[in-house]
Amino acid sequence: MRTDYSQRGAQREALLLDALGTLVALEPPAPALARELAERFRIEVTPEQAQLALAAEIAYYRSHLDEGADADSLAALRLRCAEALRSALPRSAALAALDTASLTEALLASLRFSAFADVRGALLAARARGERVIVVSNWDVSLEAVLERLGLAGLLDAVLTSAAVGARKPSPIIFQRALELAGCSADRALHVGDSFAEDVIGARAAGIEAVLLDRGATGGAGAGSSGSGKGGRPGVQTIASLAQLSP
Repeated sequence: MRTDYSQRGAQREALLLDALGTLVALEPPAPALARELAERFRIEVTPEQAQLALAAEIAYYRSHLDEGADADSLAALRLRCAEALRSALPRSAALAALDTASLTEALLASLRFSAFADVRGALLAARARGERVIVVSNWDVSLEAVLERLGLAGLLDAVLTSAAVGARKPSPIIFQRALELAGCSADRALHVGDSFAEDVIGARAAGIEAVLLDRGATGGAGAGSSGSGKGGRPGVQTIASLAQLSP
């Protein structure tokens, strides 16, 4: 299914990209969290217990991520996420005595992101084709800092988060904002992401062609993955690597 969108690449003016599961992977955080709690505070939990607690924290975060719209609100959101984590960890006197700020530090230290191997090449290729490259993601305002740490920010024209825009995918609003920044019409843009519900449905609602990215077992989106319904969707172009976007 590569031929269609590859041929249209010559007319494409903007490439819109999801973040988690598309550009970046969340490394498994449970072992890191268990280690952080043990080394920093002598709180012993198993990786399995940490995984269950992280699932609760991530569920809370995904429901409230748009509240992290600036530095102050993001700091407050992170404290609430830490409390969601605490409530799901095994009870202990040491955990009960731990202040929220310290627990937040341990939580953040366990969240480690990496860029997929095909990302840098795909971004460089898009820029060489003269396309504006814009990230469109359901994330708080810390995403730009994450991409900066991974050395990707300089290859992007803009980073749009649902928290900053005030609308999350699949709302067409965030995609329309991306088109405004790109300075092009919907038929001159392509969006790529790993979630059918958020990326394909959302982009199409804004009149933008969408390609579903199915990295399979290498998706690396961790417990917070938004991927759903990937692969085998009738009428949905699917790729396994961003390298397949090149004409």
